[in-house]
Amino acid sequence: MTSTTPSRGRRRAPTKMERAAGKAAALQKPRVILALLLLLGLTSVMLLDGYLRSEIGNDARVRDGAAYDKVPQKILDGGPLLTFTGGTAKTQSVPKKTIVLTFDDGPTPTWTPQILKVLDDNDVEATFFMVGSMVSRYPGVVKDLVDQGNEVGIHTFTHVDLSYQGTGRLQRELKQTQLALAGAAGITTTLFRAPYSSEINAVDNYSWPVYKEIGNLGYTSVFVDTDSDDWKKPGVSKIVQWATPKNNKGAVVLMHDAGGDRSETVKALDTYIKKMKAKGYSFTTVSGAMAKLNGAQNGAGRTGTAGSGQAVEAGVGQTGAGAGAGAGAGAGALGEQPGGAQSAPGSGSADSSANNSSNKVNIEQSGQRKATGSTLYEGKALIYAVAVAEWVLPLLSWLLLVVGVSVMGRFGMMLILARRHYGQRNRKRGKGGKFSWGPTVTRPVTVIVPAYNEKECIANTLHSLAQSTHPIEIIVVDDGSTDGTKEIAESLGLPNVRVIRQENAGKPAALNNGVRNASYDIVVMMDGDTVFEPDAVHQLVQPFADPGIGAVAGNAKVGNRNTIIGAWQHIEYVMGFNLDRRMYDLLRCMPTIPGAIGAFRRDAVLEVGGMSEDTLAEDTDITIAMHRAGWRVVYQEHARAWTEAPSSLKQLWSQRYRWSYGTMQALWKHRKSLTDKGPSGRFGRIGMPLVVIFQIITPVLAPLIDVFTIYSMIFVDFWASLLAWLAVLVVQLVCAAYAFRLDREKYRYLAMLPLQQLAYRQMMYLVLIHSSVTALTGGRLRWQKLKRTGEVGTPAGVS
Repeated sequence: MTSTTPSRGRRRAPTKMERAAGKAAALQKPRVILALLLLLGLTSVMLLDGYLRSEIGNDARVRDGAAYDKVPQKILDGGPLLTFTGGTAKTQSVPKKTIVLTFDDGPTPTWTPQILKVLDDNDVEATFFMVGSMVSRYPGVVKDLVDQGNEVGIHTFTHVDLSYQGTGRLQRELKQTQLALAGAAGITTTLFRAPYSSEINAVDNYSWPVYKEIGNLGYTSVFVDTDSDDWKKPGVSKIVQWATPKNNKGAVVLMHDAGGDRSETVKALDTYIKKMKAKGYSFTTVSGAMAKLNGAQNGAGRTGTAGSGQAVEAGVGQTGAGAGAGAGAGAGALGEQPGGAQSAPGSGSADSSANNSSNKVNIEQSGQRKATGSTLYEGKALIYAVAVAEWVLPLLSWLLLVVGVSVMGRFGMMLILARRHYGQRNRKRGKGGKFSWGPTVTRPVTVIVPAYNEKECIANTLHSLAQSTHPIEIIVVDDGSTDGTKEIAESLGLPNVRVIRQENAGKPAALNNGVRNASYDIVVMMDGDTVFEPDAVHQLVQPFADPGIGAVAGNAKVGNRNTIIGAWQHIEYVMGFNLDRRMYDLLRCMPTIPGAIGAFRRDAVLEVGGMSEDTLAEDTDITIAMHRAGWRVVYQEHARAWTEAPSSLKQLWSQRYRWSYGTMQALWKHRKSLTDKGPSGRFGRIGMPLVVIFQIITPVLAPLIDVFTIYSMIFVDFWASLLAWLAVLVVQLVCAAYAFRLDREKYRYLAMLPLQQLAYRQMMYLVLIHSSVTALTGGRLRWQKLKRTGEVGTPAGVS
């Protein structure tokens, strides 16, 4: 063989194959990245949803009965409104005959709107202390609440006892809730109520530093005067009774709009408002009450008398401005100053605002600030991300159910049908007598060996064929090899071997060339790295005694199985491929004849147009074409061949990527079989859905099982999740053991099954996702050559 050297200074123009390979390489990396991004997105969505539902980072500890000797007594004896300005703690009490309705733990789409309707019907505004995770899940409810004139406060993002948390967690809880409010309603707030808090006299040595830190950030901490205990569901009358302050005192009243069935709260609320109004009480928000207090104190300062409310200061540092300023300073703690500088509650004229409804609304919501800048945009991004998670996770849960049913259904079908298939094909007596395809096929057949750079393997392949117990003609089609494959084949001097040389055109073209040059009506196709058992050809062609059979799939075995990667593929071949083929054979919808060992009627191959170059899975393509042409395709388990499986992860990825993508191409090419009649329609309506469900959809979605398992083991219940995973593994082990029994394989390789589930299977998922992305983006790849070692020799050497 001679080659020409291009003239100096000029570059040889790339061939069509080289250009296609270059394009494929350029497209492959972005698609791998996209596939990984899809998995990363799935994981991120699950983590976000778990965080929102307090499955991640949840700390259910609640402190009770702690000492309080480090808390100033004036604070413990003070009112429910606690502010800090310049290090000075100040408490205030609600004015007489004034009710500040507060609701904790919401919002919820069920109870919060019902409470809002009651408030609106009675022309009352309230303050809602919201959990940030709930705000991000139900932003529409928050916006309606604010638009109605109600006020919002922070109740942390995950409803955690802050006395157990450090400064970092505290600030995250505040900031994340502020972002949620910004995204939901375009506001931030300066009001705060700690989870599990009650009256101010319950502040202890652990929570006091938390309140000081929160106060120094500019927040007003709101405690409770009167607790309705509606969460106990004591009945409407009890809720009304327990929420009523004594002796005409003003009060911050606690109710709940989340945390369970709040139907009693909704019913009690209407009764309570009407009752208190009849007693002469007025209703306002936290900011409205503070505006009244600050206005009264300003007047008392001029006259030297006390106002209608009580204010108590306890110096814990340097003194500063009043509480109202402290309430207005909270925005600075959020990383920005939303809405610019605004006056604190009560800084204007209380009389004039009382006569102006628009000013009244402004005062009663003056603890809120308009969100601007990065806070607004980050908040909207949070809301959008949560909306995606809220939509995706239920969908994924249903898909997980579908995958689980499909996986178990497939295992069940494989076990039942494989057992039936084995019983039929190995029947020696009973009804119908010994199984037989018909008269023994003894006529010669042609074996076609496509070869491209197979110098490591071609000798072993041809020597194994030379030992065949069936008369054969061997045609080696050298597809432009550059490593001396042709010369090696010719130098062996084996009888009945013809070597045909062609320009490099790909495996389908090589097979078609072999079919055209075949001397006999039955052609056996194999790979150049495959080794046949002596009786493989004889066993493979026996089904052709039935004139309705057009093609036969053989039993491909992994020869290099003594490595980890080889053992994984061995399990896959025996369990996945061969059990599947038994099932498909009985259902008469065999989707693929393996390229390593398959036989065809020559006329049938020519009838369907030969091996197509339209797809990367020419074996699947022609198998489906045979079905559509009315030929029957069967599986012959006794025809065994040994193939060299990829020995590295890179080669394995390349091979399986080609297989899975080629299968998708073939299914798409033959999609019209879904509506065809006759044998074509049978495959389209039975075989194609099974292939799509079991070989594409289920494997692509199967990572959900592992992702949910890992998630549950880390964040939910480790042992229950582990037991569930082990149960699935046991089912797979049973199926694999049965498959090994049918193929008379050694069970010792099954010890690799758990590791296969943890590592190998994940890689196959990524390959399928990669292939799906390629298919969806319209990419095309050429047939790829894997590096061979020639380590698969005669079958006797395989253990």
